[in-house]
Amino acid sequence: MHRNFGYTVEAPFPLPHTPLIRVTRRWFFYTELITFLLFLSHGVKAANSNNDEITKIGAIVDVHSHIGKEEITAMKIAVQNFNTNSRNHKLSLQIREHGSDPFRAAMAAEELIKEEKVKVIIGMETWEAAAVVADIASRAEVPVLSFAAPAITPPSVSLRWPFLIRMASNDSEEIKCIAALAQFYNWRRVVAIYEDNAFGGNSGKLALLSEALQESRSEVESRLVLPPISSVSDPKVFVQRELNKVQEKQSRVFIVIQASLPMTIHLFREAKKMGLMGQDSVWIVTDTVANSLDSLNTTVISSMEGTLGIKNYYSENGRYYREFSEQFRRNFPNEYPEEDHFQPGFHALRAYDSITIIAQTIGRLTSNINSPKMLLANILSSNFSGLSGQICFIDGEILNAEIVQIVNVVGKKYKELDFWSPKSAELSENTTRDVAEAGLGGAVIWPGNLTTRSPKGWAMPTKEKRMIIGVPGASIFDKFVKINSAGNSSNENKLQFDGFSIELFRKVVASLDYDLPYDFVQHDGDYDSLIYGVYNKSYDAAVGDLTILGSRTKHVEFTQPYMESGLSLIVAAKQEESTWMFLKPFTREMWAVTGATFIYTMFIVWLLEHQSNNPEFQGTLKNQIGTTIWFTFSTVFFAHREKIYSNLTRAVVVLWLFVVFVLTSSYTASLSSVLTVRRLETNTDIQDVKYHNWKVGCDHASFVQNYLENVLNFKKENIIPLQKKELNNIQNFENNRIDALFLEHPYARLFLDKYCKKFTTTNTFKFGSLGFAFQKGSPIALDVSRGILDLAENGMIEEREKHWFSPLPECSANERFNTRPENLTLHGIWGLYIVYGATSLICFLVFIIRLLNKFWSHPENYQGNITFGNEVARIAGYLHNGNQTNIINPAERAPEINLELARADETNSSTSTWEYVLSPHISENHLVSSPKIEM
Repeated sequence: MHRNFGYTVEAPFPLPHTPLIRVTRRWFFYTELITFLLFLSHGVKAANSNNDEITKIGAIVDVHSHIGKEEITAMKIAVQNFNTNSRNHKLSLQIREHGSDPFRAAMAAEELIKEEKVKVIIGMETWEAAAVVADIASRAEVPVLSFAAPAITPPSVSLRWPFLIRMASNDSEEIKCIAALAQFYNWRRVVAIYEDNAFGGNSGKLALLSEALQESRSEVESRLVLPPISSVSDPKVFVQRELNKVQEKQSRVFIVIQASLPMTIHLFREAKKMGLMGQDSVWIVTDTVANSLDSLNTTVISSMEGTLGIKNYYSENGRYYREFSEQFRRNFPNEYPEEDHFQPGFHALRAYDSITIIAQTIGRLTSNINSPKMLLANILSSNFSGLSGQICFIDGEILNAEIVQIVNVVGKKYKELDFWSPKSAELSENTTRDVAEAGLGGAVIWPGNLTTRSPKGWAMPTKEKRMIIGVPGASIFDKFVKINSAGNSSNENKLQFDGFSIELFRKVVASLDYDLPYDFVQHDGDYDSLIYGVYNKSYDAAVGDLTILGSRTKHVEFTQPYMESGLSLIVAAKQEESTWMFLKPFTREMWAVTGATFIYTMFIVWLLEHQSNNPEFQGTLKNQIGTTIWFTFSTVFFAHREKIYSNLTRAVVVLWLFVVFVLTSSYTASLSSVLTVRRLETNTDIQDVKYHNWKVGCDHASFVQNYLENVLNFKKENIIPLQKKELNNIQNFENNRIDALFLEHPYARLFLDKYCKKFTTTNTFKFGSLGFAFQKGSPIALDVSRGILDLAENGMIEEREKHWFSPLPECSANERFNTRPENLTLHGIWGLYIVYGATSLICFLVFIIRLLNKFWSHPENYQGNITFGNEVARIAGYLHNGNQTNIINPAERAPEINLELARADETNSSTSTWEYVLSPHISENHLVSSPKIEM
């Protein structure tokens, strides 16, 4: 080197520098060449870039959550697919974080609009963030595709935010599905659980749930409101404390209407530890949780076993879904290796479809891409099948969310159960059903691995925590409820409970398809306080002779009635006395027809026997009338002695004797009843009782006292409340303490079974019946009601009623309320009269035909002047004399016949009678009667 350095000095240019100069030039040449090539490449690239139009899309998501990470990955895949396939248009995705804070979302929107000049903004998983971003974007005329929608869509949302496009529909459809489930499975009370934010944004979902449950006859019993998990230092302890409050409630139907995934994980883990995920419990999660089931790991899923989920429906069978799923499973673990679940969920599909909507819109807009209104209009006109479902907008809201899918978390995964839609009855690939009528299509695995029956959704009693049932100790009659202290059953507090009501309840419980451990407890207050004890949860139920009233149904749940009830007025019976008591057996019509038949029989018998030469019916007219009346009347007692000559008369008399036999037998029986049975008739009614200011008694422990005073308007001083023992005897009537007694119909029935000979009832006021009482919303009430109906249908209740309520021997069931014997009516023996009348009429006609035939058989005997009057006189005479008269030929007529005709005084003609007298000069063989007036 020293040699070179020296070489450099001798030369015009030092030698040592010569090699250095050469090296520098060479490297300079390479540098210039590389720079030129790079510049040329950059120029070509710049030229190509200048030819491509770039559209910036802003995305505001929660980049730290699993859902946000899925959305980012899906949007990047969609942008990459578009940029790869597009020649002259590119998409640029600008992602911002909102951190579940609406103010940060608003700041991010301001930055994206003003600085990044984005054409569209997508994202915002909460409605609070979407609302503030939509407000800013609408003023700047930038379309916004929101992943959230309000629980209740206001009518003015499109007017307030015209550039807002909701990729999610409101929650009304899934809430209706939950209400349908509650109605089918008879879940009357539920607990609503939701994680609220600082702005109270989930109150709309709670209002929807309450309204839908009311239409299904259910209600929200309590609410469990969880704060944002970011504001709680120890979520586990907080959730435990809140679940302890819920554990005191009877309802075991928990509906998680909104919660973040971290809070959901804590909620289900602690609920399972506390036993709230056991049998007869129900857990339902809405789409905010159910749509994330694909993103949960197996450990979290296992803590939710038996949960029902309501999620948005989408198909996994299409080619586009499979291609996207492959891309997602490749990209997601590369970008987020800390995550352990790589399957895309509904949120990822919706984010991908959002980019697809924008990409298709740009493809349709060959120009005017910078026009916000044209861009908005083309986005709203989108209509295609996306990965998350059908993409179609009406009034700025997507429509595909009206079809929901019901899933069941089983083991370490979930299975599809059914599909539900309020509008359509069938789907192209799957069938929907009315959940409220048909239930779920698949076999459900409920919490606690319950598969044999549906859960009650209620804190069911166990052997360790038995059901406490109050029994009234003030029952009027021990045939309904009987409590003795001689019992030795430890589970009934060393008391014996018996009676019709108690036995019926035991039989119903024995018929249930599940065990129902319970203890009877005597209640020493009145019936209203017992009902209130069920209402304030001192008792789980009340069993006994409880009257179902409208005022009581506001506080408790009654079963189906097992016995009808009402209010009866009991008064002392009065024996009926009457001078004409002997006429009571027959009705007036019966007496009239019987009398007419008697006279008719007299006439027929006289006519037939008189023409038959019966000497008993001959002689003077007075004698004939007397004989006929005596004969007919004596047949009533079968004491007649007159002989009968004519066979026609015998036929008439035989039938008449049968009629007499029936009449006398019926009359004797009815009169005996009238005279021997005490008449329990009364005309007393409630108006008479109030008018005469009678003292009325009633049960002091029942509602009757208030009913008499407030409804029937009795004076308070006239109402005498009676104790239990006083109602079982009649001393209050005998010592004139009360004049009447008001009892409920079942009690009045038992009272009259004992004192049927002294008292009677009138004026029954109908209202509620007897039943059992349970707490509001208790599913046991429905099961007991079904048991009561089953026992009633198979005759068991009627059989036990006969056993417990059999009357005294002298108080038969037919005489309990009405002992008056029925009068014999004409309708009962009308056929007998018809037969008798027809037979006697035929005999009469036969007689007339024979008689006229004999009369007209000798026309030669009636020669000369024949006038109408003479003709009638001759026929009348013939009818009177009959076979005693021989027709005389005028040629053989004796000249000595003397007919004497005496006319009565005109003043006494009305009272005269006609008698035919024979002249002593006429022989016996030639008798001709002639009329003579006898004064």
